Amino acid sequence: MTAAASLVALSPEQRCHFAWLDAPHLKKVISALDKAEADASRFVGGCVRDSLFGEAPKDFDVATLLTPDAVIKALQAAGLAAAPTGIDHGTVTAIADHQGVEVTTLRADVATDGRRAVVAFTRDWAEDAGRRDFRLNAIYLTPDGHLFDPVAGLDDIAARRIRFIGDPDQRIREDYLRILRFFRFTARFSDNLDADGLGACDRLKTGIDVLSAERIGAEMMAILSLPRAGAALRAMRDIGVLDHIWDAPADIDSIERLKKIAPDAAAPVALAILFGEAGGGIGARLRLSNAEKSIRSNALKGADAIVPDLSEPQARVLIYRLGKDVFQDATAVAAAQGEISQSDYDRLISLVDQWTPPVLPVSGRHIVDRGIKQGPAVAHILARVERQWIDEGFPDELRVREILELQVKAH
Repeated sequence: MTAAASLVALSPEQRCHFAWLDAPHLKKVISALDKAEADASRFVGGCVRDSLFGEAPKDFDVATLLTPDAVIKALQAAGLAAAPTGIDHGTVTAIADHQGVEVTTLRADVATDGRRAVVAFTRDWAEDAGRRDFRLNAIYLTPDGHLFDPVAGLDDIAARRIRFIGDPDQRIREDYLRILRFFRFTARFSDNLDADGLGACDRLKTGIDVLSAERIGAEMMAILSLPRAGAALRAMRDIGVLDHIWDAPADIDSIERLKKIAPDAAAPVALAILFGEAGGGIGARLRLSNAEKSIRSNALKGADAIVPDLSEPQARVLIYRLGKDVFQDATAVAAAQGEISQSDYDRLISLVDQWTPPVLPVSGRHIVDRGIKQGPAVAHILARVERQWIDEGFPDELRVREILELQVKAH
């Protein structure tokens, strides 16, 4: 069967989720490519998959028969910018209206080592589909709204299942990151793990060890951000995949509580809960950003101060000292670990929403103005002023100036 013969128009029900086909920046990119070769370009991957699930896509990928050089030439001829972001693998990022669209030449794998592939360009849509990971990621969409489904991805969309294309073992050996992607996509779209895929992940899990830390870290954070992260992590633990990420007991029960109590908690907070104090160093292992590492460590440290029946004045002090974000993360950790009740969590989070920590209305300059020489004495007096201000429940500026005068006289 030829590609043209197997094109199927979007149904009216499906079409309502593809309004993005009329987005000006996408139409500019497609128009530029079509001028080089008509009907040579189709949308593929997440934008098609997510729209078929009724979700709004986050980014857009185009597959094309054009070679990368021809893509760049076509874009530039249309007055669009072209960045060779993955030129060795056939990917050029088109920039239209300040928005990026990845355009990738159809490919076939020539050689793979489990981390990267050597590719050759092809003009066969089905061959390009055959090198992708999961069936539902290999559905193509023409710019005029017709689907091309060479590997029965639409069946998996309908059944909400994640299946590898062809032989799961072969797909994984091409790129061992597909093990983690199998669990991520299952957690996102399906209630059940495909048995063939799970078996392949079990057999080939040692391949995770050859992957870069950055790729593992990105997938783990993506898994931890999902509502059904607990189910994926439990399956990963049961077949030993998690042992290749971090060799410490995983607290998956607490992860599942977190997703119920604080479903919007950031992935580094979930990571803090997953391994707890035994996770010291995991930020470096996964090459997390400094911000992500700080969120994880601060959430754990702060959780030690979140105790049952914490009074409102005590909570205000913690919010002031920790900051709203850390206090909220720490409270989520404490609740997920069972250290505080759901009612305590709700009450404390409500306080975060209602109260903004004040700023100490005096500074070292006010102390110097009263005759104290700049140096350690100024810092010492200011610390005492702040401590008394906190102890008195954050009184107004008039009272703080009275405290300041008393502390200066006492110096």
